[in-house]
Amino acid sequence: MSDVLDKLFQVIESRKTSAPPGSYTAKLFAAGENEIVKKLGEEVIEVIIAAKGEGDDRVVYEMADLIYHAMVLLAARGIEWREVEVELARRFKA
Repeated sequence: MSDVLDKLFQVIESRKTSAPPGSYTAKLFAAGENEIVKKLGEEVIEVIIAAKGEGDDRVVYEMADLIYHAMVLLAARGIEWREVEVELARRFKA
């Protein structure tokens, strides 16, 4: 796992139990899985829109949002990001 993704997932996990006031991640956890899934869906659409009509910088920006929201969903379900990496490695024999 990259250092950035590892650190991001650790921060997301920490927001489940203790978060600074105004934490967006903590707000998502408090709102529940339905809200998290809704946000994930919105980000998917934003990635598609960026890919079809906006520049590469916008695609990168929206893809970062998508990955973040995917990590929040995983954390909410008690699934480690590492499990996604293991699955990818299994598929590509890495």
